[in-house]
Amino acid sequence: MAEASSIRPQSAASIERWHFEADVVVAGYGIAGVSASIEAARAGADVLVLERTSGWGGAAALAGGFIYLGGGTPLQQALGFEDSPANMKSFMMAALGPGADEEKITDYCEGSVEHYNWLVDNGVPFKESFYGQPGWETPFDDGLMYSGGENSAPFNTIATPAPRGHVPQMSGKRTGEKGGGFMLMKPLIETAESLGVRAEYDMRVQRLVVDDDRVVGIIAKQYGKEVAVRARTGVVLATGSFAYNESMIQSYAPRLIGRPGAAIEEHDGKAIQMAQALGADLAHMDATEVAFFGDPQLMIRGILVNGRGQRYVNEDTYPGRIGQETLLRNENQAYLIIDEASYEEGCAADSSTPFFRFQPKWVAETVEELESDMGLPEGTLQSTVEVYNRHAARGEDPVLGKKKEWVKPIGSPVAALDLRNFTAGFTLGGLRTSINSEVLHVSGEPIPGLFAAGRCTAGVCAGGYASGTSLGDGSFYGRRAGISAAKG
Repeated sequence: MAEASSIRPQSAASIERWHFEADVVVAGYGIAGVSASIEAARAGADVLVLERTSGWGGAAALAGGFIYLGGGTPLQQALGFEDSPANMKSFMMAALGPGADEEKITDYCEGSVEHYNWLVDNGVPFKESFYGQPGWETPFDDGLMYSGGENSAPFNTIATPAPRGHVPQMSGKRTGEKGGGFMLMKPLIETAESLGVRAEYDMRVQRLVVDDDRVVGIIAKQYGKEVAVRARTGVVLATGSFAYNESMIQSYAPRLIGRPGAAIEEHDGKAIQMAQALGADLAHMDATEVAFFGDPQLMIRGILVNGRGQRYVNEDTYPGRIGQETLLRNENQAYLIIDEASYEEGCAADSSTPFFRFQPKWVAETVEELESDMGLPEGTLQSTVEVYNRHAARGEDPVLGKKKEWVKPIGSPVAALDLRNFTAGFTLGGLRTSINSEVLHVSGEPIPGLFAAGRCTAGVCAGGYASGTSLGDGSFYGRRAGISAAKG
């Protein structure tokens, strides 16, 4: 009950002193927060950002930097790829569901080209080059690649494939330290600062302040002392997911229990709980993205089987989809079956994740021997490989639809990489918001004065995922939040 009381809203009448004031107060200085700050400032608002850590960036600055954009962006056109908002929507509705928010996805797709131009106008650099190999991200400074399985089954039969993973140009990047996300954040922060946006660091938000039914501020702790921050027109919550809140994971996304969080520890769900205490509605709280620690350059050259020796996903699809299929539907059991020639070829290929290249755990001259060594039920792996090889001899994969260019019979000697429990995840659900980034009450009505964007909200992803949708809808709806909060 102590935790519950600490997040309950506080009455403005009880505030003896406002330590800070601004028109718009933004909690969080990641991609959603900086985008909100820029647009609020451009709308004429005095903007103050409260950041929990000692510097800007959040999870975005440590990310690979994909921004999911399409519909015919100048970068897509320059590289010869045709796309349209309708085509982009067809893919997103199929890949990001079930239960994807059609209104939000339609809005996002129709505004995607304008959003790309906004990023460029704010100094985000994109190189006119395409990286066409399977991978978590490009190992180089290319500006565009497939980032959601658009060109693989089943989505390549639902919508015309178009690459939409837009990556800010950066040389010498190190994901998790200074990746493409840093080159997304840096120019946006510089833009915000040039517009007069102020920031207070080491601010841990605690609860919202209300005047009747309207949100008018935030209570936070700075250096251990409680401070009151007044928001004259609106509060924007942009503090990230709940991937590092153990009790929320147990309640909403139990498949992630015991799995490392593919996020930052500041993603503790506090903003979600603060808004919940006002009656805010939630959506898709069980939705999770799952990172799979396998090198795509190896996976495409072999077959992935589960604990029963059966294939369960086309190996050339988006690695995040492989992760979801492995953890959520195959009990985190995965083995990569690959022959020696393909293993050596994959290890020689350029990759953004060479640290995901593991030594085989089992090696044998025949599949029968390998199956026995792995302890799989007799005949299961043999039948799987026999069926795969029979069709692969014709360059086909009618079972799961792997593209012809990667379909090749598995030869000898043959090996298995043990990829069991090689997953990490982060949460996709959160506060239900309107397309204007208003936080919605369980009644369906907006909560006056409260707005939100980024991973603390239920964005365009309802279950599935594509790399770039977090930074994409975080920045897109962060902008909307800033505009709405400035209006009050």
